[in-house]
Amino acid sequence: MRLFLISILVLCTGCLSFHQGSFPDEPDDLFMQVSDTRVRYVDVGEGPAVVLLHGFAASLNTWDDVIPELAKNHRVLALDLRGFGYTDRPETADYSPQAQADLVFQVMNERGIDQVSIVAHSWGSSVALAMALEDPVRIRRLALYDAWVYEEQLPTFFLWSRASGIGEALFSLFYKERPGDKIELAFYDRNYVTQALVDETREALHRPGAVAAALKAVRGQRFEEVEDQYSTIAHPTLIMWGREDGVTRLSAGERLARDLPNAELVVFAQCGHFPMIEAREASNRRLVDFLAPDLETENQRADSGGRP
Repeated sequence: MRLFLISILVLCTGCLSFHQGSFPDEPDDLFMQVSDTRVRYVDVGEGPAVVLLHGFAASLNTWDDVIPELAKNHRVLALDLRGFGYTDRPETADYSPQAQADLVFQVMNERGIDQVSIVAHSWGSSVALAMALEDPVRIRRLALYDAWVYEEQLPTFFLWSRASGIGEALFSLFYKERPGDKIELAFYDRNYVTQALVDETREALHRPGAVAAALKAVRGQRFEEVEDQYSTIAHPTLIMWGREDGVTRLSAGERLARDLPNAELVVFAQCGHFPMIEAREASNRRLVDFLAPDLETENQRADSGGRP
């Protein structure tokens, strides 16, 4: 049995492929080239800028019910992070939250955006916190949904996948399997787990380079190296959580609310990992109210002729 397992590992090691360039099924959206990465993005609305960051194995479509609401009074920049959605999966690139943060800053620079508030979901929250740590002056405030930012949240599958060869084998064999079961874990109301959603998720998992990029992103999740720095992030922070989240437990949200010195935790009942979907109206109201001070600041700057 041991010899058989070793043989499987050897056969799977190095068989994961990456991808750069267009995808056969990509939408008619905006793309920009940032260093070695072709990035899909959306830039709509006017007003104080907000950046939206999706979670692991997701895309900017996570925010389909949020973007129209925010775009009424804000400039909204949403993007597919490196390795996900329709953004490139370069083989030699860094997929850690810190590297993704640099990518977002570069996209902001290309779009002429200086300061932003960041709205992030799940693993995207680790990118948001990395941005706040790297260049706090450019960040106004943070809104984090069901954040994935602690070492204790990483499943054994992810920890084992850090090992060379073993990670390639595990992701080759299991990453794309049973997408319906994985989606069910993320929702309290199973009515949201439609066949269309399962099919869409399956297509994303089979997109060129998806598995290789996901493995690199997992290996970049070294939260033990940054957890102690969260207490230095003084930005106003809204933490929103689904009480029945089976992916990131509420205890992690409670810990994050303690670690961030200027944070408020809001919990939505009968809600899983996607409050922007299962608690759409309530979470959108909270988000809009939380971002309202940005509008006041922008109006004050306009009244003063743009002076700070």
